[in-house]
Amino acid sequence: MDKYKCLICNYIYDPKLGDAEGNIKPDTAFTALPDSWLCPICGAAKTEFVKLD
Repeated sequence: MDKYKCLICNYIYDPKLGDAEGNIKPDTAFTALPDSWLCPICGAAKTEFVKLD
């Protein structure tokens, strides 16, 4: 699964870790996150993230 980086604050969403603050379980792909999910650091929308190579 791919990691994604927030263009606003550089937070990296790692699917292996999930997002405990957002109640996202580990091993959840970024593409499987709900559209309402927001960056846990700055509150940016999913559209502000880019896939890392």
